[in-house]
Amino acid sequence: VQLQASGGGLVQSGGSLRLSCAASGSSFSINHMGWYRQAPGKQRELVARITYGGNTNYAESVKGRFTISRDNARNMVYLRMNSLKPEDTAVYYCNKALALAWEVPRYDYWGQGTQVTVSS
Repeated sequence: VQLQASGGGLVQSGGSLRLSCAASGSSFSINHMGWYRQAPGKQRELVARITYGGNTNYAESVKGRFTISRDNARNMVYLRMNSLKPEDTAVYYCNKALALAWEVPRYDYWGQGTQVTVSS
């Protein structure tokens, strides 16, 4: 699966952004997908996951503020981010997600990512 994340930018605290991820590959619809982020000096973390059936899970730090969704017909995954905080500043990536474990898989390929910067 090839991945292209977009939609990041600079936003003030309390603002909103919608990230998009275009995925290529015929197996997209059967993959669980996730949004991950990596802040400077920190490890990459999983923030939201959506199963191929549409069930969603979120990290505690974003629960109630972020919403993940997918459009299997268009091979797209989205992340709606509301009430953004400066600590949400990071490069955001999409990629396949594990079915059960809440962790960042050790994939070699992560795509370009999109920068989200939240000013206070």
